Amino acid sequence: MTECLGLVLAAPATGSGKTTITLGLLRAYRRRGLAAAPAKVGPDYIDPAFHAKASGRVCFNLDGWAMRPEQLAGLIGEAANQADFILAEGVMGLFDGANVADGPDGSTADLAALTGWPVILVLDVSRMGASAGAVLKGFASYRNDVRLAGVILNRVSGEGHLAMVERACRKACPDVAILGAVPRIEALSLPSRHLGLVQAAEHPDLESAIERAADLMEKHINLDGLAALAQGTGLRGAFEAPLPVLGQRIAVAKDEAFAFAYPAVLEGWRRLGAELTFFSPLAGEGPSNAADAVYLPGGYPQLNGPVLSQAQGFLTGLKSAVARDAWIYGECGGFMTLGQAIIDADGKSHAMAGLLPLVTSFQKRRLHLGYRKIQGLADTPFGGRGASFRGHEFHYATIQSQEEGANAFDAWDARDGRLESMGLIRNRVFGSFLHLIAN
Repeated sequence: MTECLGLVLAAPATGSGKTTITLGLLRAYRRRGLAAAPAKVGPDYIDPAFHAKASGRVCFNLDGWAMRPEQLAGLIGEAANQADFILAEGVMGLFDGANVADGPDGSTADLAALTGWPVILVLDVSRMGASAGAVLKGFASYRNDVRLAGVILNRVSGEGHLAMVERACRKACPDVAILGAVPRIEALSLPSRHLGLVQAAEHPDLESAIERAADLMEKHINLDGLAALAQGTGLRGAFEAPLPVLGQRIAVAKDEAFAFAYPAVLEGWRRLGAELTFFSPLAGEGPSNAADAVYLPGGYPQLNGPVLSQAQGFLTGLKSAVARDAWIYGECGGFMTLGQAIIDADGKSHAMAGLLPLVTSFQKRRLHLGYRKIQGLADTPFGGRGASFRGHEFHYATIQSQEEGANAFDAWDARDGRLESMGLIRNRVFGSFLHLIAN
């Protein structure tokens, strides 16, 4: 079995620059002929597309809250196949996860502890001097089961600033390797919107941005020293499909409006024998006539309302799928598209597929965010009534109208607090705002 060497790239908080540094490192190692396999801790579905672009390899999510250890082990083994080591980018701050009383919380620290992989801390020092040493010491000593092996100093202002920060860090944590210091360069910032980064496919000049980040890593990071810190993990296991298969011939919507599909879910369906085909609703394409199931992932249909409402090939194709008794499943943006209409931030209503009795609106934004546990309320390809799953909800939409009594799932938060029932099901069309991660 492949030796699963790995490193975890983490930070004290969101916004520290770890994604840009991760992209630069992945590309820099690729230039050198070293296969650094990407992974993303947690439920984020945007960063993995950037990782794949930088590395040339698929990027799997490793979610310690939603996935069982056996599922994580299988994904790690899959990522490590024909790779020199895995570089896993963390989520939020190193110790930030679900607010649970006990058990896995989905944090980067939990993943590092479970795998035994060393942590490399990306420390934004732009607003601190000697205090950087105190921050580093605090993070290094907070959990005994997490080893902080190295630090990358980010957004350094100049030589004097660097000397002060380095001195403090060496004094506070002499055993933590200082792997480099990256200067502050605003041009390397990645554009973002309300769900995180702008999608990789929408970035106006992503390839050049990744190349510039790699140039910076080559110049300022000890790449050999960083790679040498990678360690193996005791986790071992065969790949497991995270979710039951939706059908045997699955048509998957894929374009800028429907891009938030987890690679592990799609790969799992393939391993279960399904044939996957892809189509672009924004291009007016409908699902294959041979498909016995249709999957509409999340994305940004609200930003593409005028195009989708006039995409007759797409809308007619969905109705044809209903007529031949295909299963149709939508998540978040895909779920909203299956409804009657989406009202955008300007208050304009855009007619959608009309397959579910649902109208959603972005005119009055309300954040819905967090891990969810759900149980099915009806028979679907995912399982019978009571089938259990875990996933993540992250959107700003509100439900303006919804038919009573047709919910698809009972739902709880990560702390087992009961939530309102989620989603809708009508005959063989179903979905919810939840992005399912695993069962």
